[in-house]
Amino acid sequence: MEVGIFQGFQNPDRKRPDREVYKKELALLEQAEPNGYDSIWLAEHHFTGYSMSANPLTLLSYLAARTQTIKLGTAVIVLPWHDPLQVASEIVALDHLSDGRLQLGIGRGAGKVEFDAFRQDMNESRQRFIESADMILTGIEQGYCEYDGTYIKQPRADLRPDPFKTFRGRTYAASVSPESMDIMAKLGVGILVVTQKPWHVIAEELNTYRDAFLKHNHTAPPSPVVAAWVLCDKNAERARDMAKQRIGAYWQTILNHYQLHTGHLKGVKGYEFYGSFADAMQEHGPEAMEDMFVNLHIWGTPEQCHEKIMMMREKTGADKFVGVFSYGEMSWETVQGSFDLFTKEVKPALQKLPTAEGWAKEAA
Repeated sequence: MEVGIFQGFQNPDRKRPDREVYKKELALLEQAEPNGYDSIWLAEHHFTGYSMSANPLTLLSYLAARTQTIKLGTAVIVLPWHDPLQVASEIVALDHLSDGRLQLGIGRGAGKVEFDAFRQDMNESRQRFIESADMILTGIEQGYCEYDGTYIKQPRADLRPDPFKTFRGRTYAASVSPESMDIMAKLGVGILVVTQKPWHVIAEELNTYRDAFLKHNHTAPPSPVVAAWVLCDKNAERARDMAKQRIGAYWQTILNHYQLHTGHLKGVKGYEFYGSFADAMQEHGPEAMEDMFVNLHIWGTPEQCHEKIMMMREKTGADKFVGVFSYGEMSWETVQGSFDLFTKEVKPALQKLPTAEGWAKEAA
């Protein structure tokens, strides 16, 4: 099993200088390769302290120069916000800079504050994502982009430098709404699971995706990548208390950034699933929803963290786990302590696990 690290550069209440957050988060990411991690992943978010990882391709270019072998993942590039030809060019360039280490993650976004600032209509985001993804994924395989869609009109343009290896098998898409599973299967991409729904729901949706992928591509899909928030501590009670506080604080930043609890997405085309979240908040109450989110993630003693990841793997067939170690305005000392303990006592056992063959066998 591959194990990676995923950082968000979070600073929601400006309690620290943004420059300090950047330096500390980059320093942690640079510890990943010498500590034997398999991958580094970065998100794309703009305009708030929810996440200041504004351009993952730029940040990963920096990390490509600071590392030698570790894989570099985008989680994700939000396609509706960009010119797809520019994105395709930058993807190929980073793959050259990193000697083919790029793991490409794409998505369509859900933050109104970001769509508004980029002057994009959220009602168009699903179709814009599909057209952009189709053009980019085809282009980085064949070496040129050309497209005639509803929103994307691209005359033929060569990608230079030429792509030098296939992106098939190393391209993933974040998928939250159930309706997106068939779209991702048609595109032929793997699934990046950013943990935010009960595991039995995630497992059901992955089964739907797996069946659709086999139907559209006549082959088994790549196993999913699962990202979850990690808090590892030798004391189980302390870990529980810190998880409740810090993962709970991160949950509040999700609510503030996406405004899911307001129901504003109910009338937005393609976001009906997100819109239903406000109803769930009203039905179950904010405290219960926060507890649900906290309990989905990986916290506890090293033994408890390992057990939770094994459960996640059994539910999803994932061969790649990516941990988020810094969030919720956690102290740098706590971040480093959790990372060090997980690195020493959890990661090695995970990396010894064989491939989750059941995923491919069942699909075949």
